[in-house]
Amino acid sequence: MLKSGITLGALVLMAPDLAASAGAQVPAFPASFAAREIATNGATIHVRVGGAGPAVVLLHGYGETGDMWAPMAADLARDHTVIVPDLRGLGLSSKPASGFDKKTQAEDVAGVLDALKVLSADLVTHDIGNMVGFAFAAQHPERVKSFVLIDAPVPGIGPWDEILKNPLLWHFRFGGPDMERLVAGRERIYLDRFWNEFSADPGRFPEASRVHYAALYALPGAMHSGFAQFAAFDQDAIDNRAFLAAKGKLAMPVLAVGGEKSFGPMMATVMRAGASDVTEAVVPESGHWIMEENPSATIAIVRAFLDKKG
Repeated sequence: MLKSGITLGALVLMAPDLAASAGAQVPAFPASFAAREIATNGATIHVRVGGAGPAVVLLHGYGETGDMWAPMAADLARDHTVIVPDLRGLGLSSKPASGFDKKTQAEDVAGVLDALKVLSADLVTHDIGNMVGFAFAAQHPERVKSFVLIDAPVPGIGPWDEILKNPLLWHFRFGGPDMERLVAGRERIYLDRFWNEFSADPGRFPEASRVHYAALYALPGAMHSGFAQFAAFDQDAIDNRAFLAAKGKLAMPVLAVGGEKSFGPMMATVMRAGASDVTEAVVPESGHWIMEENPSATIAIVRAFLDKKG
């Protein structure tokens, strides 16, 4: 139940409960990971790569960057090659003027895998990463061995039109030059709204992480890019419905994960409208920000699915 009294699991998106004290440092990737800048599809994608074994791609969402995945990357790198991009326009990736529809960003992922000579991979995604991952899986099903989606809907899939009616999601329509001017220099204030209101306990999203992500979203072009991710949702819904009409539901094994205080089991309901082989999981004592709120449970859920599937 959110502070507004609206239960997210019944209908809509997020709610975080973050795990780590305010004095903690932002989790770091293992020293064995290397950072690369991969030019592809009209953008330069910042990518962290480490480990050895079957490939797994981790895609982040809004309010964070690929840095959110550091603890999971450290665990999976024991027996996987782990690939962690920043989405176009966010984090340390380039800030192009366009290309924020998820169909285009899926080709960013394809280009990253091509550059790394990876033919296929497991996908683990969160928030807007779910949307990019769905478009990638729909366009390149032969390259996706399994797909884990965590705590956010996919445009055009299942109860999407009902989800859009929820007043908590006003930010889906918030954007444009005037909005960019409103938040310029106030990125932390804007982002705190998401970290606080989409969490069961705002204190569990650590201060160090807030400072870190606010600085990245204050980079030139970053807030424009973030707003553009949302502005593309109408086109994303059109594209996803076209994918389903042309190709049918995704056939690879899918794990739909919701935070207990957020999407919960509704994630599986959403994904059964877009995939034929869906397993349900819930991260306990967590809202939307699963890697801050309950990273150990999130990692265990994902690893168990990948190990069983593999």
